[in-house]
Amino acid sequence: MIRLIDTHSHIYEPEFDDDRTEVVERAIAAGVDRLLLPAIDTHSHARMLDLARAYPANCYPMMGLHPTSVNENPTWRDELTEVETFLRQPPEGVRFVAVGEIGLDYYWSQDYVEDQREAFVAQLRLAAELDLPVAIHTRAAWTDMCEIIERETAAARERGERLRGVFHAFSEDVETYKRLKACGDFLFGIGGVVTFKKSALAETVREMSPEDLLLETDCPYLTPVPHRGKRNESSYIPYICARVAELTNCTVEQIAEQTTRNAERIFGLE
Repeated sequence: MIRLIDTHSHIYEPEFDDDRTEVVERAIAAGVDRLLLPAIDTHSHARMLDLARAYPANCYPMMGLHPTSVNENPTWRDELTEVETFLRQPPEGVRFVAVGEIGLDYYWSQDYVEDQREAFVAQLRLAAELDLPVAIHTRAAWTDMCEIIERETAAARERGERLRGVFHAFSEDVETYKRLKACGDFLFGIGGVVTFKKSALAETVREMSPEDLLLETDCPYLTPVPHRGKRNESSYIPYICARVAELTNCTVEQIAEQTTRNAERIFGLE
C-alpha cells in the first residue's frame, strides 16, 4: 500500500467528536498514516494536544495563532505569548513540527489588517529563530502575503536564519507560485479544490513540479470530489493524490512517494 501524509488536518475539532477514533482508523487504513494538526487558538489547544498524545505515531501538532482568531479578539497578543511559550517549552511528550496555522485573512473583515500583519510577522520571526517551518494561511490577502514573505525571508537570511514552510490550501495562479518559490524553501499544499469541476487550481497544478507539492485535506473543510458537500476527513487524501497525478502526468505511486518525501523533509518527520 502507498503511504500518504495529510499535512493539514483539523480532526481535533468538534465536527469529529462523535467518531474521531473511527476517522483516524479510516485514514490509517487508506494509507494516510500521518496527520499534521495545525493549531487555531487557545480554545482548541487542549483538544489538539490530547489527540497528539493519543496517537503519537500518527498525529503531529503545530502551534500558532490563526489570522481570523486575531479579529475581534482584544487578547490576541496574550495568545501570541502563549504560542511562544508552547514553542519554547513544549509540554512533556510533545514535539511541534511547525509554527502554524498562521497568516493573513482579509476575507471576513478589513478592520484588523494591521493586527493580523503584526501577529503574522511576529510568528514568522519566531519560526526562523527556532528553525521551525511555517504553515501559512492566506485568503484575500495575496499582495500583502507576497510582499511580507519576500521581505522576511531576506531579513532572516541576513540574520543567519532560515524561513521556510508551506502555503496551505494554495489556490493561486502560476505567477504567484513562481514568485513565492523564488523566496526560498517553500512548498504548496494542494487540497480538495483541485478535484472540483472547472477548478482554476487544476490548471496551476499542471505547471507545478511535484517536488514543490504537499497533499492536505484541511478537514472538515474543502471536501474533494466525490464527497464534496459532506464533511471532509483525512482518509480522502487518495482522491487528491490521484487528481494531482493525473494533472502532472505522473503515477499515483510517484506522487505519493514524492509528496511524502517532501513532507518528511520540510516538517522534520524523517
